[in-house]
Amino acid sequence: MKREILDSLLRENNGFLRTSEVVAAGISREYLGEYVRKNGLERVAHGLYISEDAWDDGMYVIQVRYPTAVFSHETALYLLGLAEREPSVFSVTLKANANTMRLRKDGVKVYRVKENLLDEGVTDALSPTGHPLRSYNAERTICDLFRNRSGIDTQDLQAAVKEYIRRGEKNISRLLRCAKKFRVEKILRQYLEVLL
Repeated sequence: MKREILDSLLRENNGFLRTSEVVAAGISREYLGEYVRKNGLERVAHGLYISEDAWDDGMYVIQVRYPTAVFSHETALYLLGLAEREPSVFSVTLKANANTMRLRKDGVKVYRVKENLLDEGVTDALSPTGHPLRSYNAERTICDLFRNRSGIDTQDLQAAVKEYIRRGEKNISRLLRCAKKFRVEKILRQYLEVLL
């Protein structure tokens, strides 16, 4: 019975198994440890295991290790379908006082914001392998790119704004409200005047 539950959880999560889900299902950590050993699962983060035949999902591992992290900038563009290519480095945003040393050591680009701005524009996204992630919506992402434009490739910024404008579900008023909140309204309006 326990084995079937764990097999089911592993299938439902595309080869990943989270300790928290196992415990919530009423299965002990000891039994989980036994299951992990017998089935050759590998520990990829605290409380997260992957089966040998599963596709690695770096974004999901980051999300499990840092539940408050929000995928942002180039990574959010990719998740939202606004980028021409997958980012070579993942970008996340955390609150200003978060410890980011391990993420940076792992090659993740980390941005920090005041705590009251962290959840502004958060939306649900899916990793390329179908796992749930926290990402910024298109409007917040574009504003973040303008805020950090010195560190962003100009072509990526222009392509993202053009793709956003082409989309049917764009929300220009929300974009402008967000731009005002993040103090990039003037430069964003200049871009929009050319494109609209």
